[in-house]
Amino acid sequence: MYVDIHTHKSVDSNYPAIRNLTFSDAENRFSSNVVGLFSLGFHPWQAGEFSVERMDKLTAWTAEGRLAAIGECGLDKYSQFPLEVQMHVLEQQITLSEKMMRPLIIHCVGCFNELFELKKQLNPRQLWTIHGFRGKPQLAMQALKAGCALSFGEHFNPESVRITPIDSLFAETDESRLSISEIYHSLSNIKKCHAEDLNAGENLLNRLLA
Repeated sequence: MYVDIHTHKSVDSNYPAIRNLTFSDAENRFSSNVVGLFSLGFHPWQAGEFSVERMDKLTAWTAEGRLAAIGECGLDKYSQFPLEVQMHVLEQQITLSEKMMRPLIIHCVGCFNELFELKKQLNPRQLWTIHGFRGKPQLAMQALKAGCALSFGEHFNPESVRITPIDSLFAETDESRLSISEIYHSLSNIKKCHAEDLNAGENLLNRLLA
């Protein structure tokens, strides 16, 4: 089963996917009976949109089975918002992740040391997956050592894919025009295995739907 762990596109009905929503999207989705799996969170570029009211909504929606993951959330050195603000918003979402037992989809740019230190301090039980990972193998090793999983899309460092254990390796389309099956086959070629052997996404989905 090819599972698209993170996408902003309309979902390909042939394969399960977690579609990332904006808050306005979520208002429509969760006020209807539309079927699907979704993620939602405060992106570091929109950290200023954080509010108690929106956090309450996110909490209520997370209680639904359709909201499969929180995020994308994280830290970004290019965000207009100070790192302290981003950290506060991220910590609120980590707390919710732990309370509601939902994995985090992490966006991180240029703030990996801060991210790994925060994970070490909080020692969360829920899965943190760094989405769209393009970093070098040295950074991949740091992330894996910190207990993070890595999700790869259309663009990636082959050596980073090669050293990532299959049980910590996810695939995503994000905003790519490629299909999730094409991305799975690109990754499996690097791993020298069958695409179906890359089953971390399927295993996560089974846990979420149990």
